[in-house]
Amino acid sequence: MSNFGFSVLRVVNPYDVAFREARSAVGAAAVLESATEHPDLASAIADCTLVVGTTAVGHRELKHPVRRLEYGARLIRRAAGPVALLFGSEKFGLSNDDLSRCHWLMHIPTRDEHASMNLGQAVALCLYELARDPQAARKAPQAMRPASAAELERLTELLLETARKSGYVNPRTAASTEEKIRRLVRRLNLSERDAAVWFGIFRQIAWKLDHHN
Repeated sequence: MSNFGFSVLRVVNPYDVAFREARSAVGAAAVLESATEHPDLASAIADCTLVVGTTAVGHRELKHPVRRLEYGARLIRRAAGPVALLFGSEKFGLSNDDLSRCHWLMHIPTRDEHASMNLGQAVALCLYELARDPQAARKAPQAMRPASAAELERLTELLLETARKSGYVNPRTAASTEEKIRRLVRRLNLSERDAAVWFGIFRQIAWKLDHHN
């Protein structure tokens, strides 16, 4: 919950020992300290205008609309009032009585052969889907500044110097080799940052060649 910006936790008749021990969770102390305990589900959701249950579906006969996580999260984001997202126990899920208090149900698409999920992981997936910005997924990553012609030439000259010192360049074909290396460096489409890294690498190699000789 803390990872994805949710802070209102309500627990119904929790196993007290485990619940108290969970208050030591790293970085989530505020969420757990402010969590409220309720004797029954009715009191936990009394102020909510939309109640959504989560289910693995399986072989249960469900009398509610069941929506996939992606679509259900979209409906929840549009809701006007407080929304309760219910999770049952990891072993049994929500009871039929719990489900009867829901407006509709939501499920995480899993393989039929293994529909059950770890409770913490199921919560994380649902809250991530609620928190994520669909528009952000369409934004192109920030472009890195390309290396300038001067930076590429500086790198090329150092690479040629290293190639000559190492004996890679044949004096008879030196002109042709230098042209090939110059074209090769341009085809790499290096960013300004990457060009600087490569320059540092070849400068160190050139220094080693000088001292070795």
